[in-house]
Amino acid sequence: MPVISTRSFLLAALAWGLALPCFAQSGTLARIASERTIVMGYIDGAAPFSSAGSNGQPLGYSIDLCRAIAEGIGAQLKIADLKTRWVALTVQDRLDAVRTKRVDLECSTTTWTLSRQALVDFSLITFVDGANIVTLAESAVSRIEDFSGKRIAVLSGTTTEKVLREALARHKVKAEVVEISSRPQGVEMVEQAKVDGFASDRTTLIGLVAPRSDRTRFRLLDQDLSVEAYALALPRDDHDFRLAVDRVLAGLYRSGGIKPIYDRWLGLLGAPSLLLNATYFIQGIAE
Repeated sequence: MPVISTRSFLLAALAWGLALPCFAQSGTLARIASERTIVMGYIDGAAPFSSAGSNGQPLGYSIDLCRAIAEGIGAQLKIADLKTRWVALTVQDRLDAVRTKRVDLECSTTTWTLSRQALVDFSLITFVDGANIVTLAESAVSRIEDFSGKRIAVLSGTTTEKVLREALARHKVKAEVVEISSRPQGVEMVEQAKVDGFASDRTTLIGLVAPRSDRTRFRLLDQDLSVEAYALALPRDDHDFRLAVDRVLAGLYRSGGIKPIYDRWLGLLGAPSLLLNATYFIQGIAE
């Protein structure tokens, strides 16, 4: 066995030590540092989470989170002028764009599932969605239990119809379920007091009501009827990049920086649900 001198050992250790920062900036972070650009994907038409503004630039709740992430990663890499390049995606190609590294991060309404995690990785949870019910703000209902003896519209043949009927049965609430054929019809029936609420995806309900000039007339229940966790999709097997992304999100949750972002895009329909508040709290991971 060859004898290694103390001097050779020290030189080898020094070389290894100097190489460590390179490992910390491998993969996506290395490319971002090299090109001084982070590439982010978004989906138009997913307001209030992501959509294209009148100037063509993306905007929304998820977009603001990703802008904060870009700023945070720039600070972590000590790049003051880090640029963001936005790429328009579709629901059909968004995961493939992340998988093939056409984008570094997908900023929209992607639900974190185990089958999707076989293709891409996910950040901390950014939003908890699920079935909900929109009502008039002046009504006395705020929970599913308050609908006893009332009428709730829902699209026939949808998963929301199943969730709604199961929730009513579970809470022993005797309410009339009114099957309808379109979402605009549901909001119109609530507005005209033909039903006491309209059940659909929380995101869909927000998208229907938020653009209206009379949006403050409506609000959502304090509780969701089902759970659907949104997260930001990013490439698999890149732990350093995921850590950099999660570090920014955890900081927003821990410091309360998430509140103005939520209020800006979702606040008109009420405070965050109890489940979403708990999600923010639990994920405010310490440094």
